[in-house]
Amino acid sequence: MYVRLSHHGRVANSVPPRDRTDQPWRSEGAPPPTPPRRRTPGWVWLLLAALAVFGITNLALSFFGEGDERNLSYTEFSRQVSDGNVARIYSKGDAIEGELKDNKERFTTQRPAFADDDLWAQLTKQKVTVTAEPVVEKPSVLANLLYSLAPILLLVVLWVVVARRMRGGGGFGAGGMLGRKAPPKPVELEVGRRTTFADVAGIDEVEGELNDVVDFLRNPQAYRRMGAKMPRGVLLAGPPGTGKTLLARAVAGEAGVPFFSASASEFIEMIVGVGASRVRELFNEARKVAPAIIFIDEIDTIGRARGGGAAVGGHDEREQTLNQILTEMDGFSGSEGVIVIAATNRADVLDPALTRPGRFDRIVHVSPPDRGGREAILRIHTRDIPLAGDVDLTQVARTTPGMTGAELANLANEAALLAVKRAQHQVTRSDFSDALEKVQLGAERALVMPLEERRRTAYHESGHALLGMLQPGADPVRKITIVPRGRALGVTLSTPDADKYAYTEEYLRGRIIGALGGMAAEHVVFGVITTGSESDLEQVTNIARGMAGRWGMSERVGRLSAIPGDAQQAYGLSAAPATLDAVAHEMRRIVDECYESACRQLEEHRPRLDALAAALLENETLEEEAAYRAAGITRLAKE
Repeated sequence: MYVRLSHHGRVANSVPPRDRTDQPWRSEGAPPPTPPRRRTPGWVWLLLAALAVFGITNLALSFFGEGDERNLSYTEFSRQVSDGNVARIYSKGDAIEGELKDNKERFTTQRPAFADDDLWAQLTKQKVTVTAEPVVEKPSVLANLLYSLAPILLLVVLWVVVARRMRGGGGFGAGGMLGRKAPPKPVELEVGRRTTFADVAGIDEVEGELNDVVDFLRNPQAYRRMGAKMPRGVLLAGPPGTGKTLLARAVAGEAGVPFFSASASEFIEMIVGVGASRVRELFNEARKVAPAIIFIDEIDTIGRARGGGAAVGGHDEREQTLNQILTEMDGFSGSEGVIVIAATNRADVLDPALTRPGRFDRIVHVSPPDRGGREAILRIHTRDIPLAGDVDLTQVARTTPGMTGAELANLANEAALLAVKRAQHQVTRSDFSDALEKVQLGAERALVMPLEERRRTAYHESGHALLGMLQPGADPVRKITIVPRGRALGVTLSTPDADKYAYTEEYLRGRIIGALGGMAAEHVVFGVITTGSESDLEQVTNIARGMAGRWGMSERVGRLSAIPGDAQQAYGLSAAPATLDAVAHEMRRIVDECYESACRQLEEHRPRLDALAAALLENETLEEEAAYRAAGITRLAKE
């Protein structure tokens, strides 16, 4: 029973950011990356290209701009004036601009300084107009500059927009998977101390399994001298919230080796082959800094059994990624010192090639913690919470069977939040009790029920509680309330004094009788059946189905498992129709017998039922001692 969420682990070992958008893993304890070779910044190349284009454009504009004017020699100009073919001219100094009459052609010429001719007389004689403004209008320097830069600026803007879009698309930019990739770099992010087994509570059984991995990473030579090889992969299987990720980090921290972690879903992309490429890159990085640990979370995302109809030819992205993982793990030799740890809560759906010896050849089951483990976990999560003197963590651990480390951490946090809302300086026992009710039963609802509805609800909950008190070996009743919580109008909370791992037929029948107590009380007292027993009947059906079809507690069905244990498998596929009919018949028989027993006991103990319901109507909520006292049943005598 092992829950492993650590308060200090969350603070000192925060999840490192990724170095690149296409790098799906994070790493701890890896050596700092080699400084990359200095490259010319991209903006320098962009500026040089812009200057080159500007120069070429300016030359081209200058060349084409001068093609409209004709350079005349002064001799030719004098002849055109004599022939009367000059329409007008403009002169500035010795430079002359003008326009011919024949073809409206514009020209320029230069009057030599030594020329001694009667130019003004000839111009006057031929009636040539001498203008005050230039005949050939040339754009200014600013206009030339704007004309030249306009296409360049447009080109630059287009270039920047396209580059950003491609980089943001995660596959076509400078750092994209299909473009030029930057060299991969491990991330060095260890600021505080790393997570070790001291930060993980309730792992006595699992620690023994994982200590082999730690010892091999610390002292590989001893194993090599004996010809021993470590498992290439360790699969952590267990329900959500039991601390599988924290365990993997604790193994790496205990051994003092780099820790690469990634979620399996982060390898998958729409482009086929990207996931396999990322897997190769991750394993190459781990080999560079070996010994190291690679942790893949939720491996069932890509590790499901192959051969389904979803893939065309069995070569979709998920299967290619899985094949690459299998290949990389197969390629390990015992001297590489790279161990793969994976976590899943669906070990039953994994591909057999993944769990065979030589790959994930060691499976460690991580279960919810026992009472001692829960107490140790609560002490870890309350290190920074000021606790009042009446808080007994041993009692809290006793009343929280089946809760995982994540749920216990949430319980401690909810208690602290309640203390803040109540303006207290310490977390009290009442805060923990109310937080446990909120976590297990749901938040209170401000629902005003009619008196008759409250009375029927009080008898319903009293029926559950009284039968739970009367059944030998049943779980003790901890609290009864008719305050609406969550979807329920009332709740009866019963939890065992100690963790149970196997259940007898007598205990299961007592559970069914207790669950049917609410319906039986309504039938005995009011002669009606309401919809308030829906969740009770669901619980009864599941227990009865297990007794008849899975646990061999029916003589008619026999000692066999007729119903699959996996809830996601279609019901009835593993048994013949006649066997399923027998299971249904036995389920009905068991439930009918238990319901008759519930009604008979409530009729026999009707005064106790009335007394308990009256106390519940008066107080709305009864704790354990008050409930047993109201029913007139001695708790010690019952035990």
